[in-house]
Amino acid sequence: MEDLSKQTDIPEAAPDLTAAAPEATVAELPPEVVAQSLSEYLRAYAARIRAGESGVLPIVFAMVLIVVVFEAISPNQVYLSPGNLVNLFQQSAVIMVLAMAESFALILGEIDLSVGFVGACGAAITVQLVQPITTNWAWPLAIVAGLLFCLAFGGIQGVLITRLRLPSFIVTLAGYLVANGLFLKILLFGPFSGYPNLVGQSDNLHVLYNLMWGTIDPITSWVVAGLVVAGLGALMWFADSRRRTSGLVAPPASLTLIKIGAIAIVAVVVVSICNVNRANLGTLEGVPWMIPIVLAVLGVWTVLLQRTKYGRYVYAIGGNPEAARRAGINLALVRTVGFMLCSFTAGIGMLLYASYLNGMSNNVQGGQYVLYAVAAAVIGGTSLMGGRGKPLHGVLGGLVIGAIYNGMYLLGLQFEWQYIVTGLVLLAAIIIDAVSRRGSASGSVTRI
Repeated sequence: MEDLSKQTDIPEAAPDLTAAAPEATVAELPPEVVAQSLSEYLRAYAARIRAGESGVLPIVFAMVLIVVVFEAISPNQVYLSPGNLVNLFQQSAVIMVLAMAESFALILGEIDLSVGFVGACGAAITVQLVQPITTNWAWPLAIVAGLLFCLAFGGIQGVLITRLRLPSFIVTLAGYLVANGLFLKILLFGPFSGYPNLVGQSDNLHVLYNLMWGTIDPITSWVVAGLVVAGLGALMWFADSRRRTSGLVAPPASLTLIKIGAIAIVAVVVVSICNVNRANLGTLEGVPWMIPIVLAVLGVWTVLLQRTKYGRYVYAIGGNPEAARRAGINLALVRTVGFMLCSFTAGIGMLLYASYLNGMSNNVQGGQYVLYAVAAAVIGGTSLMGGRGKPLHGVLGGLVIGAIYNGMYLLGLQFEWQYIVTGLVLLAAIIIDAVSRRGSASGSVTRI
């Protein structure tokens, strides 16, 4: 009789399906989670890049390339002159804010096609209310009234999308058309023949005009920049230190110092550029008011999305709505608030647009600005698939679009080339997003 033990095939030990390759594990986690030193952080960050999580590196490289090319081929190499750089900031400001607005919808996995004309309605309301020969409202109340309209409009769209489960594309497309009609009606209020402007001696008119064209005194600019850098640096340092002493995840101290130093360098460069006299006759120097306004929007929305419970809910819903629902997140409320914030931010962006044009008119290209907003957000790194993106991505993408348009304007190229180049850059950004997602998905699977 044969030994049964010899007939029995004893299987080899099954592989541990929970074990992942070290590099894959590092790639899935943020570098600050696994890093205890700057060298470990850099290695973890490099692993994430190899896995497809390139972050803002592509957009930074693209920006550097655009600047180098246009500086080389622009007439008399004026592209990097202080006057042209300030113009570039001003031309990009509206797109940057609208891109930050669109980011709320995109991160949720939705889209808002109405932001251009909803924001224009809010800006037109504000411009109409400050007119001295009609309502003559104080500028703070007029701004609040315009932004409240945007909030209400976004809230209605959000309710329709979430409660009736309608596609955001269709609802916001309808909102685009409704807001366009309302905008034309608002322009007809008062004796302005559809073109209310900010010309006049009223202080309220001057404040709105100076949102884009006003400047901060050079000395005050340096003082404010120093206070901002010191304040942000202190907050970052003490927040990270408190997390370290509490045993929580925090980046290495050396990395925190590098971030603070990078913020200081950017502040010094921007203020130095703006404080150069940019006028051919007379004096025009100082940081334009629109720069701190854009930075304030960036700072507030960054804190909201990355440091609050609401922000975590937004990313959770955009990444996996069903999982978020099962976790107890109120999807309808979070999405509705997201569309409200989207419209509210669009109101700020189009108020800057009104200041840039010194008034409002029926020539506002609301549909075109929607496309620019989506393009800027995606070019900057926000995913069209939801669950990934930052307000900073909208700012970077807006700068890229502004840099392209500014350079082509200096070269005297026709508008069709601006559209073609912007479209190609957007297509490249979408390809990078798709490839990075595919790479991160494949990198997270352990091969046995």
